[in-house]
Amino acid sequence: MRVSNPVKLSIAFGILVSVFAGMLVVVHSKERFQYNKLQGEADMQYEKARVLEVLEENIAWDLNIPNLARGTQRLKIKILTGAHRDEVHVVKNYLSTRFNVYGVVGKTIVICVDTTKAGTYRVTVNNVYRSPVLYAAAFLFIIVLAATGRKKGLQSIAGLAFTIAAILFLFIPMLIQGYSPVVTSVFIVILTTCMTVLCINGWSGKTLVAVLGTTVGVVIAGLMSSFFGALAHVSGFQTEEAETLIVIASSTGMNVGQLLFAGLLIASLGAVMDVAMSISSGIHEVRMTDNSLSGQRLFQSGMNMGKDIMGTMSNTLILAFAGSSVNSLILIYAYNVHYTQLINLDTIAIEILRGICGSTAVVLTVPIVSALSAWFFPLFDSNPR
Repeated sequence: MRVSNPVKLSIAFGILVSVFAGMLVVVHSKERFQYNKLQGEADMQYEKARVLEVLEENIAWDLNIPNLARGTQRLKIKILTGAHRDEVHVVKNYLSTRFNVYGVVGKTIVICVDTTKAGTYRVTVNNVYRSPVLYAAAFLFIIVLAATGRKKGLQSIAGLAFTIAAILFLFIPMLIQGYSPVVTSVFIVILTTCMTVLCINGWSGKTLVAVLGTTVGVVIAGLMSSFFGALAHVSGFQTEEAETLIVIASSTGMNVGQLLFAGLLIASLGAVMDVAMSISSGIHEVRMTDNSLSGQRLFQSGMNMGKDIMGTMSNTLILAFAGSSVNSLILIYAYNVHYTQLINLDTIAIEILRGICGSTAVVLTVPIVSALSAWFFPLFDSNPR
């Protein structure tokens, strides 16, 4: 008896959700590691507060940087959340170039309530309360995506939500608990790709091809980065956060050395998935137009489409990695670093490997997905419509 596509889709979703839920139970059955306990910061709570009055102000406005004040303020604040809600305190607010929370009457800020010493606590200004702006931006994105894509837009939102949940609640905890970063990354890639593509396209031949192509492409990126990283003596130990990560690893068994390559796999996932889905959908449309086309002709169609895509997607990855390093690039330029020193810097080597390995995976995904589509569609999709 032939199983209908909706039933297959339901079964696929059931399997993915079961795997996700099962892994969540396994990972979160262990006690969560908390680095702040090692640092004696376990008794710090961060709450919202409103500025009631500016009692004293001794500041100077920067003439070169707009809206930047340096100096001190004495603020009367009212705590809005937590165990000390509705309490009023007077706090001293220090403003510098880096830590700059300028208090005005009515402004909502984030405060730190330090209860390390028994029987007493200290309140300090911590940050700007900016989460409503972030929520508004996210909501606007969802509205635009839903209005533009309609049903597909809503399905995309569901896939995105699953991806975020998988990274935050599964990927990161697994890394901290000492699971292999590369194996964990590949697992997350397969899981999120399956869910995202199924949400968008349902059960079909092009879905299977996109999943396989994305998985192979990302694995290629991981293998390349591991190989060339070993040759260039580049690992997660050269990152800025390495010292803190090593402290965490001493208590959890986390593999710090491979974190760099795990991050590359996740970073390249979006671009590789985009290319895989675009090529798979394009070849599927070509076959819907003429289902008598041979596998060779379908492969050539995929390659022709891929030639236009691979250049722009490679630029996307390179620019993304370059954009994340703008501050470092400015410092390098300002210091007039010699080329021999520049090309051998840890940070530059890491960014070059990220960009090249991710872009290579994007380029190789084109022939891989084209070949898979040319083989799968005639075999398993005899009636493409």
